[in-house]
Amino acid sequence: GDVYKRQEKRTVWIRNTENQKQERITGGKEMYIASDTRYEKMKYNRCGKSGLMLPAVSLGLWHNFGDTGVYAKMEEMCFTAFDHGITHFDLANNYGPKAGSAESNFGKILKEHFMPYRDEMIISTKAGYDMWPGPYGDWGSRKYLIASIDQSLKRLGLDYVDIFYHHRMDPNTPLEETMGALSQIVASGKALYVGLSNYDGPTLEKASAILDELHVPFVINQNCYNIFDRTIEQNGLKAMSEKIGKGIICFSPLAQGMLSDRYLNGIPEDSRVRTDGRFLQESRLSEEVLGKIRALNEIAEGRGQTLAEMALAWLLKEEVITSVLAGASKPSQILYNIKAVENTSFTQDEIETIDRISK
Repeated sequence: GDVYKRQEKRTVWIRNTENQKQERITGGKEMYIASDTRYEKMKYNRCGKSGLMLPAVSLGLWHNFGDTGVYAKMEEMCFTAFDHGITHFDLANNYGPKAGSAESNFGKILKEHFMPYRDEMIISTKAGYDMWPGPYGDWGSRKYLIASIDQSLKRLGLDYVDIFYHHRMDPNTPLEETMGALSQIVASGKALYVGLSNYDGPTLEKASAILDELHVPFVINQNCYNIFDRTIEQNGLKAMSEKIGKGIICFSPLAQGMLSDRYLNGIPEDSRVRTDGRFLQESRLSEEVLGKIRALNEIAEGRGQTLAEMALAWLLKEEVITSVLAGASKPSQILYNIKAVENTSFTQDEIETIDRISK
């Protein structure tokens, strides 16, 4: 109640040093005050063998934070996340639409609300996909990566990010050049740690060896992983991460919403399938897949969880998984996702049944 309050005149009550209340208006907008209980329920996991810990549930800004989103809703989602212990906010240079707008919008939220809490936050961004015209705005060259981190920091209004990722493997740039650029970015103070995203196991092993030789704090891999998508089990990324002591943070942990109650009764007209078919096409939701979703939901009900909670818990049951990167379109979804940390234990029978259904 006294954490923050929206009022028509956009005033807010904040605590003074005697823990009394006084009225304050800052630039015509209310000042956000974080909840005193924000660290009481969230669990924090170590990134492999590093000293860095991330919340079990992190907030991804891939969707709903671009220029097509509603800024007030972005604020509320960030407030809800941080008030409940989500300290990690994940971006990339191309998140939008348009590309760069998610960083710009989050940078505005940082400036207006979160700067007093900057040292409590983990902010990550990435570069590796098409960002600007010409040969220097894509993939993994030194030219692209160093230009991109400078642009990202400007949009975010920050001097550094906590984690900077190379966003995808580059088949044409020498791995030594890409890893050398990451090394330079850390040495220049523009990132504290580095990560790799969308790599496979063999390339991860080679990249990690180079980064170790350069004394770069490489701590985490970001890859798609969920009950339906087992790619990192098949390409060696999961096993290699565990072998060399690096963490994994999973994007699309709910398979673009398929692993939720959204599609239990078919495809809603306001679903992402209908409104934005770029990431989840209707062809993926065949009757066979819908049957699998309903079967998984029955297991979740038996565990006293929603399907989404179980899908996130299924990932978090393993030590190599540092965090799940869940997106949201409204604050209530964030609260539902956080509930997954309450029960991440599975019986062997549950694991085998989930595996059988998902094949």
